[in-house]
Amino acid sequence: MNAEAEVLFLNESFYHVFRQRDLTMMARLWADRLPVACAHPGWPAIAGREEVLDSWKAILTNPDAPDVSCHGAQAFVCSRDSAFVVCYEKVGDSVLVATNVFAREMGEWRMVHHQAGPCNVSPLSLDEEPEAGPLQ
Repeated sequence: MNAEAEVLFLNESFYHVFRQRDLTMMARLWADRLPVACAHPGWPAIAGREEVLDSWKAILTNPDAPDVSCHGAQAFVCSRDSAFVVCYEKVGDSVLVATNVFAREMGEWRMVHHQAGPCNVSPLSLDEEPEAGPLQ
């Protein structure tokens, strides 16, 4: 599997774990040794593995948290050890644009940053996954 496919697979794994509300698997996706950060919509920026995982615990254990689905994911490999994915999240009736950053840690891709924020204009139909993303 090439780096782009690996990163897209990890990105999809992130959203699968999010939907399953699996904190143990969420922790496995995030880097252990590299710096990590996260910016959830409406929250201040969070840095540090423990703080980031605490934020995910708050979200994943909240019974009122809405379902999230990923659409239009596109991977950008920057170097042998870094890449990011830009995608759209459908969260309830809202659309967010998200960036997920990945880096290799001990030879394995791991998440080092997630940021999502409002997207006032839906760039694509979220009822179907497009063959080509909206950024091309």
